[in-house]
Amino acid sequence: MATLPSVEYDERTDTGRAPAHQYADLLSYLDSERIPYEDDVLRSDTLDVESDYELRDYQREALDAWDANNRRGVPGSDTTGGSQRRSRWGVLELPTGSGKTVIGLKAIEAVGESALVVVPTIDLLEQWRAELETEFDAEIGQLGGGEQRVEPISVATYDSAYLRADDLGDRFSLVVFDEVHHLGGEGYRDIARLFAAPARLGLTATFERPDDAHEVVADLVGDVVYRLSADDLAGEHLAEYDVKRVSVPLTDDERERYEDAQGTFTEYLQQSNIRFRSGSDYQKLVKRSGTDPEARRALLAKQRARRIVRESDAKSEELAEILDRHRDDRVIVFTASTDLVYRLSERFLLPAVTHETGAAERREIIERFRDGTYSRVVTANVLDEGVDVPDANVAVVFAGSGSEREFTQRLGRVLRPKEGGTRALLYELVSEDTAEERVAARRR
Repeated sequence: MATLPSVEYDERTDTGRAPAHQYADLLSYLDSERIPYEDDVLRSDTLDVESDYELRDYQREALDAWDANNRRGVPGSDTTGGSQRRSRWGVLELPTGSGKTVIGLKAIEAVGESALVVVPTIDLLEQWRAELETEFDAEIGQLGGGEQRVEPISVATYDSAYLRADDLGDRFSLVVFDEVHHLGGEGYRDIARLFAAPARLGLTATFERPDDAHEVVADLVGDVVYRLSADDLAGEHLAEYDVKRVSVPLTDDERERYEDAQGTFTEYLQQSNIRFRSGSDYQKLVKRSGTDPEARRALLAKQRARRIVRESDAKSEELAEILDRHRDDRVIVFTASTDLVYRLSERFLLPAVTHETGAAERREIIERFRDGTYSRVVTANVLDEGVDVPDANVAVVFAGSGSEREFTQRLGRVLRPKEGGTRALLYELVSEDTAEERVAARRR
């Protein structure tokens, strides 16, 4: 058997086999070497769809960059086996509110064959399906949210796409991965591996992952081919914005309890010669705490210290002043835990949205926020991504992690253009002279 890229001999069938995601590479090689072949891999349908959206200049540039990006730059024909199935791979990194969905619609139109959109949440599943039905006036398949119906254009959650990848891998010529950073998850990677789609588009506001799994995503979907930040679009396409960091002091009692807990933690790290530099280091400590009582003691101390700085009295007092100062604005308050959401909700009479909030209640809260019945809400991570949040112009990070992605997503919630050119404003509340200052610096 001739040596072909990505093909390995399988003695069970006396044939060569290649992973589905190498389909585009293999065809490009066969074309470049002028090797004759029959191609019966894909069962996708031809689409005759057109979106009414007019792309902005940067959206057109992004789509063109993806459209021109052949799979890893492999030389060879743009056509395969006489068809027009071109290899298009790549990720677009654009801020929240920049219209990534519109670019996805135009990509489906450009490819003109069966397409699957993969999303992380049920909210996004419903939003994409509604948008696709409106723009293309077609029956849209849905995999997830209680439905398992496949159409030439379909939307699936990452969970459903993972479960159905074996039997759907040959049905689509294009796969659009919304919030593509999720594809770096260990199980989700198989979605991209098991689909033969020669056209793959990743959409995200923040591509890089702290665990470096974005490198795996690049192998399966393509590298970032177009990137813009919120600063690049602020003023013309997104709202101008300011970020205001507010340092607040701990009370004497809080300071004493914080120093005691933090001291216990740092003392253990020094004695154990552990360098605490990333989330993976924290996970190692968590594993060690299962067998080492001192590690468990240090871990619990760290959790106490975090809770003290995240929930300080001064932060609550500062939030009260911010809410009063912005009584005529739409405000989203972000916290780091569900428990804290409910405490702030009770204290300030704020509608709360958490992972425990039922779908119907969440829709009602968001709709009331949209129509102005509610002027502020409090949440943990639920509204960071995957939910079409109505226009707000003030965000308050009451407590958060050191994740740049989390910060970018929260900032994006207030960046949609406002009437009259109102500037967006994001407050960061940080307990001074604590480890939270380093956390805030990391996410910036």
